[in-house]
Amino acid sequence: MTQAVKLASRVFHRVRFPPQLDASPGSRDSGSVPQSLSDIPGPSMPSFLTELFCKGGLSRLHELQVQGSARYGPIWSASFGTLRTVYVAHPAFVEQLLRQEGPCPERCGFSSWAEHRRRSQRACGLLTAEGGEWQRLRSLLGPLLLRPQAASGYAGTLYDVVHDLVQRLRRQRGRGTGPPALVRDVAGEFYKFGLEGIGAVLLGSRLGCLEAEVPPDTVTFIHAVGSVFVSTLLTMAMPDWMHRLVPGPWARLCRDWDKMFDFAQQHVELREGEVAVRNQGRPEENMSSRHHLTYFLFREKLPIQSIVGNVTELLLAGVDTVSNTLSWALYELSRHPEVQSALHSEITAALACASCTHPHATVLSQLPLLKAVIKEVLRLYPVVPGNSRVPDKDIHVGDYIIPQNTLVSLCHYATSRDPAQFPEPNSFHPTRWLGESPAPHPFASLPFGFGKRSCMGRRLAELELQMALAQILTHFEVLPEPGAPPIRPMTRTVLVPERSINLQFIDR
Repeated sequence: MTQAVKLASRVFHRVRFPPQLDASPGSRDSGSVPQSLSDIPGPSMPSFLTELFCKGGLSRLHELQVQGSARYGPIWSASFGTLRTVYVAHPAFVEQLLRQEGPCPERCGFSSWAEHRRRSQRACGLLTAEGGEWQRLRSLLGPLLLRPQAASGYAGTLYDVVHDLVQRLRRQRGRGTGPPALVRDVAGEFYKFGLEGIGAVLLGSRLGCLEAEVPPDTVTFIHAVGSVFVSTLLTMAMPDWMHRLVPGPWARLCRDWDKMFDFAQQHVELREGEVAVRNQGRPEENMSSRHHLTYFLFREKLPIQSIVGNVTELLLAGVDTVSNTLSWALYELSRHPEVQSALHSEITAALACASCTHPHATVLSQLPLLKAVIKEVLRLYPVVPGNSRVPDKDIHVGDYIIPQNTLVSLCHYATSRDPAQFPEPNSFHPTRWLGESPAPHPFASLPFGFGKRSCMGRRLAELELQMALAQILTHFEVLPEPGAPPIRPMTRTVLVPERSINLQFIDR
């Protein structure tokens, strides 16, 4: 794919208010004739480029989804050169498109990552593979991650990581100016927690992210994770010919990925050596003694480079999902003390009644307000604000026939903040998920995607978030930084805080 396709797959356009939609979006009448791609409304190319490059559009692509829907309606399109992208920003149409997917859905996000794999001759993992290779990896990893009992099997490992996170938050308080209980840049701390947690699950070993002194190679990996999303956004905003004139972003992206691959390879090779030694003469030893994903991949005889590719990409995916969501959750809870108090009461009551015969992970999964808080945070701040698909056949969406091989962007941020689906859409109201309001359309908020392309690590991420929130709120009352203004999200390929979130952690 060209860089222009990558750009088109990510960009959403500015807007004003449209005619009001009826209850059945896109349906004129039963005898209407479907329209073609050329009939879909959208901005002119000059206005698109102005918004993107002159008005800071690259860092607020999520807002441009909302604006695009307001101006052009639930389906619009935009062209970049000879390439056209269709944007879908209504849950009914998102469902309509996703239910027409073929057996191997194709998406056109992260194609610069796949290009790096091709040039550096590295194996693709689950994030970058397509077609039959993706299907094979999905089938292999699905049973190890997607089944509820598979994720809960890592609860003991993650509990130790969460315990260390609580201790690190205590150590980080009062560093620098401000109140003595203030922890600065909690997202940075939760990045370390996210990497430590996913590393323990994937590799069966601790990486030292939550120690007082973080190992240098781990620090390098953490910096590369943060950097790769910035370089990804920059490379997507540049056509191929511009890379020769401005080589910096592409070179930076390659350096970031090479550092992450080197880190993963080092740890995978260590695990490979350990498994070989421990299995000598005992090939059928109980797997639970080394309950980590890399061990299972060795048992499946996956090539070492494929294991490294998957571990690298899963390490990356596991860091941002957990760190950003946990940061936003505590930010919102600090600003809504009544919700935090109710959640603290729910957690402490449940844990007090839990016994050694009732698994900790099972207890947490049955707490309605805890689950509602996480769902509401993911609605307001979806880690991936937009996704994409390339249909393998002509499909009918709304009033339009979208031809095969057309790039379609799904505007998840816009649908999750649609006032028709969520009253007071920009406000934090976890109780909306507890049956106190009419249920939204099931495709209005899809933080983990849908179908075969849904997030492989969903259950693991939910378990980490539940355990971390439960332990943090058991030990601390979380308060906002005194006098700090509200913090808005920004697009950095994924959705992140526009500036550091600083919070006070007061011992209970």
